[in-house]
Amino acid sequence: MKGYVQNIEKAAERNTTFRTVLYTAKNCQLVVMSLKPGEDIGAEVHKLDQFFRIEEGEGKAVLDGIEHRIKPGFAILVPAGTHHNIINGSSSSMKLYTLYAPPNHRDGVVHATPRIRSNRHLNPGDRQGHQGEKDGAQGIAARQGD
Repeated sequence: MKGYVQNIEKAAERNTTFRTVLYTAKNCQLVVMSLKPGEDIGAEVHKLDQFFRIEEGEGKAVLDGIEHRIKPGFAILVPAGTHHNIINGSSSSMKLYTLYAPPNHRDGVVHATPRIRSNRHLNPGDRQGHQGEKDGAQGIAARQGD
């Protein structure tokens, strides 16, 4: 299918994986994430822009050392070169989606947990510390009809 037309809020809420790439276009990429209580995305810096939207859970976004409280409905725009992290401070999972521009992961990649990450980004040298990617869309309930 060309393009992505689904209920992104439901897709994010249903996701049980740390990271699942839903769609990759030429200049951007849509990814859903689920962070367990106390979990974070991992402090990182990209050579690309990134947008986050929080659907469930509360915590903080840290951008260049400045902490911001976040909760459902909050958007975070991270310009290229910004040191950042998203941290779940809830007692339940934090559900969110993110857009990378340009794409950052191989299309269809699934990271079941934060420990399953990869150095095989589309933008080499963009992030360190990932260990192995898996293709597929596991962790996402049926998306058709949302």
